[in-house]
Amino acid sequence: MEISLTPEIIFNLGNFPVTNTVLMTALIALVIIIGALILEKKKSLVPQGFQNIIEIVLEALLNLVDSVTQNNQQTKKFFPLVATIFIFVILSNWIELFPGLGTIGVEQEHHGKTVLAPFIRSNSADLNVSLAIALISVSAAQLAGVTTLGFKKYLGKFFVNPFKKPYFIGSFVGALELISEFAKIVSFSFRLFGNIFAGEVLLTVMLMLIPYIIPLPFLFLEIFVGFIQALVFAMLTLVFMKMASAETAH
Repeated sequence: MEISLTPEIIFNLGNFPVTNTVLMTALIALVIIIGALILEKKKSLVPQGFQNIIEIVLEALLNLVDSVTQNNQQTKKFFPLVATIFIFVILSNWIELFPGLGTIGVEQEHHGKTVLAPFIRSNSADLNVSLAIALISVSAAQLAGVTTLGFKKYLGKFFVNPFKKPYFIGSFVGALELISEFAKIVSFSFRLFGNIFAGEVLLTVMLMLIPYIIPLPFLFLEIFVGFIQALVFAMLTLVFMKMASAETAH
């Protein structure tokens, strides 16, 4: 197997290349949708089994969101997106723990040699996916700021009158704030991509060199790292939405 930064193409649908990360993204989205439909159909006042697990997770997330916002209205507004990001990212991260990572796939010719294009690859290890989630997260923060403060007031956070006291300082700080909004996209996407890609490479190498017993500690480590990265991504999204909704004086 050849380790590649870019996702491997499994097949083509016309001119559209279907990569292993596209397959995993579609699979995870399907799992979330089907799980939500099953939960909606079979929900009861006394939760059992699957509903009980989901309610525990969602209640913990809801309490966490409420502890950050300290505002019931904002909690209801922000929770759906934060919970969705957390669930999607953690499932994306944990895909790499499934049997078949780097070992089950299709053989392809690449630069004159035969390589294996694996079916299973964490979509968080694809910069395109992590960048897309980062764009959604940062865009949601801007939308939260505009809908809460109004367009003019929110824009005033970045474009300050330079002739108001303290002179020019406000404009300088506003410019830094504007740059930081774009920097969030880069930091979000590369943090998630770097951690998960590195973990996937580590697991692949260990499984190829020593397939029994030795990789187990690394598998448990990746479970922990996958959880932390999903929680960090979701919580930063929440914090940025909360900050965007606060007036400049606060």
